[in-house]
Amino acid sequence: MALNLANTIVSFLKENPEQKFTAREIANWIFQTYPDECRMKQSRSTAIVNPLDSDTALLQQIVAEIGSQRPRLQKNNPEIKTTEGRPRKYYFTFKTNEEEVLSADKIEIRNSKSDGLIKTAELDLYPKLSEFLWSEHEIYSKRIDEKRSRNSRGAGGNKWLYPDLVGMEDLSQDWHREIKDCVKQYADKKTKLWSFEVKVLINRSNVREVFFQAVSNSSWANFGYLVASEIEGADTLKELRILSSLHGIGFIRLDAENPSESQVMIPAKERIEIDWNTANRLAEENKDFLDYIKLVRQFYQTGDISSAGWDAQSSDD
Repeated sequence: MALNLANTIVSFLKENPEQKFTAREIANWIFQTYPDECRMKQSRSTAIVNPLDSDTALLQQIVAEIGSQRPRLQKNNPEIKTTEGRPRKYYFTFKTNEEEVLSADKIEIRNSKSDGLIKTAELDLYPKLSEFLWSEHEIYSKRIDEKRSRNSRGAGGNKWLYPDLVGMEDLSQDWHREIKDCVKQYADKKTKLWSFEVKVLINRSNVREVFFQAVSNSSWANFGYLVASEIEGADTLKELRILSSLHGIGFIRLDAENPSESQVMIPAKERIEIDWNTANRLAEENKDFLDYIKLVRQFYQTGDISSAGWDAQSSDD
């Protein structure tokens, strides 16, 4: 019997609701579960220019066909959804987009196994992001805890004011000492300041809200980024690209299991000047942000970066 790939994929995902699988993981399951059908598919490929003359070639072909069938699969089965970024993952859920976001936001027990799934809360993502920023971009980062704010303007007065993480990039790291001293005398710029808003999941239901939250709390920095461990749907990523082209906020897809595999999917547009009035507002309201500004000032004064105060830095510091 010939293998009906579309029906097989749907059945597999239905039998494993809420669990996310890459195309290769699905292909491996198909290869192990339907060996006779796979051998038949392999034997029928002898007349093709590139025959499936090995198990590796057969698996790669199934992976490619899974990817090519994605639009039709989702059109005929709205419960099947996919994440964006590398690698794309497929899953089956009866939850609406809004319910998925609520479920992600309400997880309180972090990294606990439930029904075979690893659940991640937003709080878990902060050190992962710090690790990625340092290892891949040599950006010193610091967590901004909203709970350490004065809230002097009352309830809602500081809504969307604070980013989750802030960062500093040392532009002078590879400069000669004479150049560093010269720049100090000219009071020229030798850092770039970064701002990050972190979410567990972004989909069609919350994409505009979380994007404009990042716009609001990143307006002071040279670079502003929205960060998420999962983004669901190609149309969600398309919407982010449109919004980014208008407002300059970038997007990072954070790989919580392997931070070094994270992706800058949409680069942020640089703002040449820091908005110091907004930075002053944040510093007046939040002690963590004030400490961050002190670290930046100390770097300009001394030319050295102390490891104390930063969440991630070189092991040599």
